[in-house]
Amino acid sequence: MEIDEAQRVLPFQLQFDKPVASQIKIAEWNPEKDLLAMVTEDSKILLHRFNWQRLWTVSPGKSITSLCWRPDGKAIAVGLEDGTVSLHDVENGKLLRSLKSHGVAVVSLNWEEDGQMNKDEQGSISTYEDRTPHYFPPPPRVPRMPGLVSGDTGFIDDSEDSFRELSNSSQQRFNILCSGDKDGFICFSIFGIFPIGKINIHNFCVPTPLMDTKAECRLQNASVHKVASSKDLCHLIVICSGELSEDRKESDNRPMTQHGVRGLHCTVLDTSIFWKRKNELHQVAQQASNIEELVEVIRASLSVMHKQWSDAMHTFHEKFDSLSNLIIDNGLDSCPQEEFLSLLGGARTSPAVHQFLVNSLGEVGVKRVSKAVCGAGKELQLIVLNHLQPAAEIIAFRMGELRGLSRWRARYQGIGLDEALINNATEKAGMILIQVERFIRVLSTVVQQFSNFFNWLLKCIKLLMSEPSDHHLLLYNSELVVIFLKFLYDQDPVKQLLEASEADDHIEVGLETMQRVKELVQFGGFSDFEYLQRTLAKEFQQVESSFKEAFRMPFTTISRKILCGDLLPLCPLPPSSASLSSTIPMSVSYYKSQHMLLDYISFQIPDDSFSGVSNCIGIVRGFMHDSISVKRGYTSLEAVLLCVPGGYCCADLSLYKESQIVLLLNETTATSESSGTASMMIVQANDLPFVSISRSTGLNYWKLHQLEDSVFHLQMENEKVRSIPHSVIAPLAVSSSRGVACVFAARKRALVYILEEDEDEVSDAE
Repeated sequence: MEIDEAQRVLPFQLQFDKPVASQIKIAEWNPEKDLLAMVTEDSKILLHRFNWQRLWTVSPGKSITSLCWRPDGKAIAVGLEDGTVSLHDVENGKLLRSLKSHGVAVVSLNWEEDGQMNKDEQGSISTYEDRTPHYFPPPPRVPRMPGLVSGDTGFIDDSEDSFRELSNSSQQRFNILCSGDKDGFICFSIFGIFPIGKINIHNFCVPTPLMDTKAECRLQNASVHKVASSKDLCHLIVICSGELSEDRKESDNRPMTQHGVRGLHCTVLDTSIFWKRKNELHQVAQQASNIEELVEVIRASLSVMHKQWSDAMHTFHEKFDSLSNLIIDNGLDSCPQEEFLSLLGGARTSPAVHQFLVNSLGEVGVKRVSKAVCGAGKELQLIVLNHLQPAAEIIAFRMGELRGLSRWRARYQGIGLDEALINNATEKAGMILIQVERFIRVLSTVVQQFSNFFNWLLKCIKLLMSEPSDHHLLLYNSELVVIFLKFLYDQDPVKQLLEASEADDHIEVGLETMQRVKELVQFGGFSDFEYLQRTLAKEFQQVESSFKEAFRMPFTTISRKILCGDLLPLCPLPPSSASLSSTIPMSVSYYKSQHMLLDYISFQIPDDSFSGVSNCIGIVRGFMHDSISVKRGYTSLEAVLLCVPGGYCCADLSLYKESQIVLLLNETTATSESSGTASMMIVQANDLPFVSISRSTGLNYWKLHQLEDSVFHLQMENEKVRSIPHSVIAPLAVSSSRGVACVFAARKRALVYILEEDEDEVSDAE
């Protein structure tokens, strides 16, 4: 029976109806529920306040496939089609950090923090204090290449405070960013910046339940659609699609593989290692992530210095290489160095040198080249003092901190902090400091030699042009001119130290010096006696390699400790809908129930999945704890099938607070996507007739198939329903704390509804 809408109290108040410039494909409220991040079809990120005031727009330049908020709401993680996860500052949208964790599109992101404060063994609340700020000034930032505008480096932008907040995690609650891609890989990173694990759901084998222990199920050709971590970080629920295969042994021990049909599945991963070792992981991630940031500072410093010095040397050779041609043209059998030495010794000036100094170079040319070379030398010295050296010093200190932790084997060996690898990386960090010190000395000497050479040339040009001597000319040292002509005129020790050539070039070091270094090794403290033969760039490559090897061990160790707890086939995907599995409305959330977290998994069932079941939504709860229950001899898994009212189809769904489910329903009678109307409905999950589902050993025995005879039919007049005067599309963005829902119409409009009875708090926010 239809009820006149005017006679019925509308359960949701329309706050506003606003146009959007482009269709929205992703939308997420921040944890405080006063900011809405959206992604348009043309992959622009928009950030709006609750009152729809736009704060900023950012275009990453690549297709965006997923988005989520950091738990404290200060950063946004964005998954890209090329497998990159980038972090953006909420204040201005600028790029903070990018991680290339995947090889294909990142289709789901979930960022969850530990719901409990860290406690020590005595039960007292403890926070890890980073000692580095007590001994060092704020860490240096990446140097800018002269002429580049902000953001050109692609690593970090000008938001220094936000970046330091991202790196300084000592006061943050422990949190994990999970990302899943369409090839079945799931990556984990602490604080969103330190990779700590990677698994492939293809590799997980799940013993078939009940008594058959000779069979194992595994997913093939799997693709992740949704990841959701529990509040205690102990479990991760993954909704994925793929083909379920079963490996079993026959009575004669012959292996046999049976393949099932492609379907939608749910798996729960045991990630309790994050909760059990969160204190240790927090400390390691704090140090290692900051070290990785400082490694980028060193890398950028070397790159900028190499570019600046190469440009200066190009200017020098561009002018002085013409002297060689003049010597040949004049039929002289000599080289530029010999001609300059002859001039320095007071001999008669050759026509080639006279023509070069007076006509080709001139006083203006000398001053221009001197300014380029000496100016570049000063710039390099500033980069070393302000960026390179401070970064190397802080790295050495932080590696020392990690070295101390690695010696506590009982606590840190279990998470992969290998003492031998950390010791090697610590020694390499010390070697880079020595190399920086040597580079400073070489650079200072070379710049001094160039300056002295140019001063002498200015004096010579004055004499050749018979001009009166300028008292303002700087003095020069004849011996230094000789040294310059012999060792620096056609050689470049600065470039040699900065250049990371593939060839295994060694710096020549005297035998006596090498013998002394070997003798020092005997006293301990370091074991590498060949460091003097390496360039600064080569040393940096070794440092970077040792860090990667040391930090790879915790990554590998934690990856092995992430286990598959259970696998639940949800529904088969018919061939007609298999390619559309990524667009199936689905949602995962956790609610507190009797002092425990209860998971709710809801999804739309494709019409051709089960005979006799059409236009239905499946809801499963208790899956996270069911594997434990099965071991104890019973099942705690419950499910219900909801039939959408006739004349409607589900456009999207979202789990809401207190076990409520919000459904976005479109009229099926609409003649086009942009015409027609829709409705938004809230269903109380606790009032639904959930049915306990038994476990099965059958490969293609879908659990929800048991509920075909007990489908619960939703009625428009029996639920909280609000009519929407537009046809709607996904996504449905629901705020659980503020009680608002943002709906996007097919005609490029955004409608925000208040879901709560008490709207004072929401109205005040506007």
